[in-house]
Amino acid sequence: MYLHLVVRWFILFRMSREQNTTWIEVNLAAIQRNIARLQTLTSKPAMAVVKANAYGHGLVEVSRAAADAGIIYICVARIEEALRLREAGIQTPILVLGYVMPELVGESIANKISVMVNSLELASEFNIVASGNIDQLQVHVKIDSGMYRLGLLPEQVEPFARGVKALTHLQVEGVFTHFPNADDLQDASTNNHIAYFSQAVEQLKLLGVMPEIVHAANSAASLYFPQARFDAIRPGIAIYGLNPDFGAPLPEGFEPALTWKGRITSIKNIPAGEGIGYNYRYFTKKTERIGVASVGYADGLRRRQGNIALVNGKRIHQVGGMCMDQSLWQLDELPEVKVGDEIVFIGEQGQELLKAEEVGQLWGSNNYDVVCGLAARVPRYYHFD
Repeated sequence: MYLHLVVRWFILFRMSREQNTTWIEVNLAAIQRNIARLQTLTSKPAMAVVKANAYGHGLVEVSRAAADAGIIYICVARIEEALRLREAGIQTPILVLGYVMPELVGESIANKISVMVNSLELASEFNIVASGNIDQLQVHVKIDSGMYRLGLLPEQVEPFARGVKALTHLQVEGVFTHFPNADDLQDASTNNHIAYFSQAVEQLKLLGVMPEIVHAANSAASLYFPQARFDAIRPGIAIYGLNPDFGAPLPEGFEPALTWKGRITSIKNIPAGEGIGYNYRYFTKKTERIGVASVGYADGLRRRQGNIALVNGKRIHQVGGMCMDQSLWQLDELPEVKVGDEIVFIGEQGQELLKAEEVGQLWGSNNYDVVCGLAARVPRYYHFD
């Protein structure tokens, strides 16, 4: 099944080593194993969240691998992502979690894409446009259980339920919510959010709205709140082998799927007292060996001082201002390093490991921010190991 992908990956991977100055490697088999582990741990089928270019890993390739791993839905944030997957030939059910313009209802129906609805007004607009189609529009009702973004508030649930039954061109396929604090295990509010969501679902059912699937659990809730699993789990970050939060780590057995590499493209011995890079944010303290990597903030390396990378299995530090396409690195402790050697920004090299979680912490952010910020211009190479 994967022979053509393996052959394509082998050719592209060789090109990456010979020609690219920066690239990303994604282990699709690791993603499949992570999905299998989640489904085993929770005893629930998974709806894989692949929004934001599959958290930087690659929308189409990850979605195809997830579909082959047996997930029951692919979840995206925007209709454009869903249409791209359909154009790629992926037939797994797709749910758009975010707002969809009513004008796109026809395309949603034609491509068998389910959409979010969060008010009776939006549902009514959907119904009007859908009336011109043979098939019904499949919708998932969003309940606001405490995030205060999209979703029905408590006083809106009953009028929505009574009104939506009259909209004959819509089919309520699912009901869902999203928890704001499930990755904070010290915060008890998630139990309240689960209870409220459960009450809203029961209220809808009592009023005759009978969804086929109820889903609520993101990665953290899937692992730490069994009562939130309902009919299916809806993990994102965990399928990529990344921790939902520092305080909500993944259990043993999950594997990070992404490695980000580059190449040293220049090395110079700079005399003492010289300013280097834009605005001379760094001055050499002695004659220093400075390497250049053709990777900058336009690739996703944050524009700040103090970044860390791996070369020859050892940690090195970025110096000077970050450029758009290049960065400067201190190589005094690595006299053996030469132009063309690999530099790792996320991943393993030798005995050292630089995780996306550590990079995010260094940036004052998190691993989501790191991987989602990897630029589209950085080529991705896929393999099954």
